[in-house]
Amino acid sequence: MMATALIALGVFIAFALPVAGVLGLLGFVLDQFTPVPTHVVIGETAWQHGTGFILVAVPLFILMGEMLLLSGVADRMYNAVLQWIARLPGGLMHANIASCALFAATSGSSVATAATVGTVAIPQIEKYGYNERLFLGSLAAGGTLGILIPPSINMIIYGVLTDTSIPRLYLAGFFPGIVLAFLFMLIVLAACLLRPGWGGKRVETTREARIAGLPHLLPPLGLFLVVVGSIYVGIATPTEAAAIGVLISFGLAAGQGRLTLPVLHRALEATMRTTSMILLIIVAAYFLNFSIASTGLIDRVNVFILGLGWTPLQTMIGVIAVYLVLGCIMDVLAMMVLTLPIITPVVVHLGYDPVWFGIIIMLVCEAALITPPIGMNCYVIQAVRGRGLLDDVMIGIVPFVVAIIIMFAILLAFPDLALWLPTLMMR
Repeated sequence: MMATALIALGVFIAFALPVAGVLGLLGFVLDQFTPVPTHVVIGETAWQHGTGFILVAVPLFILMGEMLLLSGVADRMYNAVLQWIARLPGGLMHANIASCALFAATSGSSVATAATVGTVAIPQIEKYGYNERLFLGSLAAGGTLGILIPPSINMIIYGVLTDTSIPRLYLAGFFPGIVLAFLFMLIVLAACLLRPGWGGKRVETTREARIAGLPHLLPPLGLFLVVVGSIYVGIATPTEAAAIGVLISFGLAAGQGRLTLPVLHRALEATMRTTSMILLIIVAAYFLNFSIASTGLIDRVNVFILGLGWTPLQTMIGVIAVYLVLGCIMDVLAMMVLTLPIITPVVVHLGYDPVWFGIIIMLVCEAALITPPIGMNCYVIQAVRGRGLLDDVMIGIVPFVVAIIIMFAILLAFPDLALWLPTLMMR
């Protein structure tokens, strides 16, 4: 509660977490029960959890996405995807979602995915006469697929915070990510069939143009197969696979003549800025988690929830509902680091698989990225748009939030959708 209050007052997350942790330890643990000084705990926690090998994958995946963004791969990929699905009602909106899914499989970042595809797609709204709100919503929602489809930076953070296998998480997110992308496209299809005017003018294409665009799909698909495939074949850890991905992204940029010093400087600067924020928050979260565990809060929450007498399904529905509310008022990263150490042990005690719960959390993060008033992807799309009101984006995402809620129901009813692939490939 203290950390949440500090964040609500405008204190940076990376400072709010350790401050709350220090006050908690001073009040409940160190001064009363142990002789260990607080500064020693802070130092040990920072060193132990800030030097983990798996965390090296975070800046590497971020750098890979930045290089792909600056190399022009996304522009050519979008146009190639469009050639194949332009005949569907709302063709460009389907291209938005499909391109986001493809780019998500290489960037690992939802914000980067939304910004990249949005930059290419938004100029087409007036040209083809699309319903602007639905079009913007398809971009904001499609961008969230960067969290669910591997490689995902948020999955790495979840795995680190909950000590869950990241390769298993990557496998578990693959099919739910594809199903959610199809749900988004189904929303667009239904809207354009009900309101034909929303689908704009059909984009004319030819067989020759479709075939000519195929080579532009190979870089993102090839990069995905190499990076993710090397993990599951067993020849690389997630960190080593991320390093391989960086080398390939550098090669793609060089092949397009984009590997210049200014481009490299921009990519490295953006990578360092984002990485510093994420790792500082992770280290601070570990310290707060130590404080929480030391005060016995996790055990008390466990006893309270079990004492409600709810079934595991009812409890999980309640957990998801609480997370959806939190996602409206909290940053995704803050929500994860503040809640997972408390909630995950309870969920596991109820008999749910932590890998499956990780996919649920990724869906929660997706919803948080497009629900007001925080809704980071909505702000990103509005910034790329550069005109009009933010309300247009907020209204446009409503049907896609419904699709995410449907995806929750699917995973609750059929948990094997997420678990069968990791069970099959990692016996």
